[in-house]
Amino acid sequence: MAKKKQTTVKKIQNKRARYDYELGSEIVAGVVLNGRETKSLRLGHGHLRGAYVNIKNGEVWLTNATVTSSQGFKLEETEQTRERKLLVKKKEIDALEEAKKQGQTIIPIEFLTGGRFIKIKIAPGKGRKQYDKRELLKKRDQNRDIHRDLR
Repeated sequence: MAKKKQTTVKKIQNKRARYDYELGSEIVAGVVLNGRETKSLRLGHGHLRGAYVNIKNGEVWLTNATVTSSQGFKLEETEQTRERKLLVKKKEIDALEEAKKQGQTIIPIEFLTGGRFIKIKIAPGKGRKQYDKRELLKKRDQNRDIHRDLR
């Protein structure tokens, strides 16, 4: 039996999400993609900067996520940032709608490209104020100093 290829998993994360938002429980959802988009994401060509999730007519849509083209094939400009449908269970959609009613934003956190299917982690989040962000940085620095002193 032939050995399977060892693929390296490229991480595509929204690095600002945990800093800008106080996130709730994460939900893993499937993403409806075409073949070229799948190939690009597996190679790590894309980003979630400025992306968000909408709920329209009981369906969940990923808006403003960019999948850039890779070598060998080209994605058109409109195809790179198009809305993509997310595959989520009805119970999870209801929970997301409830979070939306409470004034929270649904933020994509990262693409999961390791398995057979490409999935995305999303979470409802409440935006942090500027002083909350500064306080978070102070706590992070203090913890770093404490750990440094303990070594």
